[in-house]
Amino acid sequence: MTFDTLDVTVDDGIATVRIDNDPVNAIDQEMRHELAEAVDVLREDRVRVGVFAGNADVFSVGADVGLFETAQDWTTAEFRSNSRVLGRAFDGIETMEKPVLAAIEGTCVGGGLELALACDVRIASPDATLGFPEHNIGLIPGLGGCSRFVQLVGPGTAKDLIFSGELIDGERAREIGLVERVTDDPDAAAQSYAESLLEQPPQALGLAKRVVNAARDTDTQTAGVLESLAQSTLIETADHREGLDAFRENRDPEFTGE
Repeated sequence: MTFDTLDVTVDDGIATVRIDNDPVNAIDQEMRHELAEAVDVLREDRVRVGVFAGNADVFSVGADVGLFETAQDWTTAEFRSNSRVLGRAFDGIETMEKPVLAAIEGTCVGGGLELALACDVRIASPDATLGFPEHNIGLIPGLGGCSRFVQLVGPGTAKDLIFSGELIDGERAREIGLVERVTDDPDAAAQSYAESLLEQPPQALGLAKRVVNAARDTDTQTAGVLESLAQSTLIETADHREGLDAFRENRDPEFTGE
């Protein structure tokens, strides 16, 4: 599979999707479809962890303004159909039973930040620039910038930043819960984190992700049932038995995903 706006590599179980669409990594129509194809790569059995990254100057500025100019000639149905291409990609990142990380350097705004929001853990540089400036063209963040954003930072902060269009740096983003880690080299940190996750039991990571997402989206009782069911599945896995044996034998476990 070849890409024109992305650089997609798979190395020892880690799939890295690097946004590569000069000059500002805008999400144009071509990238919408390529992001959906990249998510299909992440779903492959050879992939254990995914990483999304940009370059040192820009993660992504989000949608190409020219796309909205083109959309002036679309019907509502056509606009929603095109939006679903990207929406399904973001939903796929959020729901797949694999950890997906975002390494954020430079500018990460609009749809670029919505891509990062779909990931499980966001790692940003201290001087990264994050926010939602959609009001400048009379729109709202429409693919997770309202719905996923509020789950991380709360309704008051979400409304404040969306209303004002204020752009914040990586340190402030960590303070409000928008990113989980801040480091001078997010790219290297994400790769190191991904490598450490390769040592963990894949099924346990995947089900932990699903249960945590369910707990976020539903009531505590329902989430507790899912948590119990997930545990009852994992207790029958070879990885669980390997973990027990390694503990008793005072050695590092070797998880296989079985």
